[in-house]
Amino acid sequence: MRIKQSVCFPMVKPPSLSLDALCEAAAGIGYPAVELWYRDEDFEETVDTARRHDLEVASMSGHRSLEDGLNHPDNHDQIEQELGDSIRLAARHRIPGLICFSGNRHPERSDFEGLLACARGLKRVAPYAEEKGVNLNLELLNSRIDHPGYQCDRPDWGIAVCEMVSSPRVKLLFDIYHMQIMQGDVIRTLREMIGYVGHIHTAGNPGRNEIDDTQELNYSGICRAIAATAYDGYVGHEFLPLGDPVIALRQAFRTCDQG
Repeated sequence: MRIKQSVCFPMVKPPSLSLDALCEAAAGIGYPAVELWYRDEDFEETVDTARRHDLEVASMSGHRSLEDGLNHPDNHDQIEQELGDSIRLAARHRIPGLICFSGNRHPERSDFEGLLACARGLKRVAPYAEEKGVNLNLELLNSRIDHPGYQCDRPDWGIAVCEMVSSPRVKLLFDIYHMQIMQGDVIRTLREMIGYVGHIHTAGNPGRNEIDDTQELNYSGICRAIAATAYDGYVGHEFLPLGDPVIALRQAFRTCDQG
């Protein structure tokens, strides 16, 4: 396996396809892992289903609120508790990374004030993440189309948070789809910041659908560039298939199996 690929099943799985069937198909294609968003009452069953098909769980959200996140100091107590619970679960189930969210910009706070708050919130949890060996991956999302107002929408802002926290377990989730919308120049940006990246997501742009030749990103070239770096995390497919999801996942696996 030259690039470790995973399947974000809440996005990829249609209601007509069971999780068991999706895991069976993903394992048959060659995927080593699936990932989820926030855990729910079916979390343990989800992990068991993945393991039954010899799949790891690569990632999950560490706390609930995307819009009202770490950049609001009043949220830190609640998010610290949620992340603490998630870190314990992740360590027990060998889940390498948790997704964290900056939250949306506050009209009365500058980007720098938001950065300071986000870093302070993560600093409260980073020692426990280090102790348990779990990454806290602050997600880069676009604020133009999908998440208006989201603050961690630029790599340089996310890198500044990581540098301020200064923990080997605080990294970034580089979502290629979102960063293509915000600034493009994906390969150069990934090469320059790969040491800060703990997880990667894919999707086609525009539309957030299959990563095929109907969209503008050259995922074969992108994944070849990733494989040439020291990055050893997962590249997770988080697209919404327009057609058969198994066919789309098979095609995505071939496209990204670069080295």
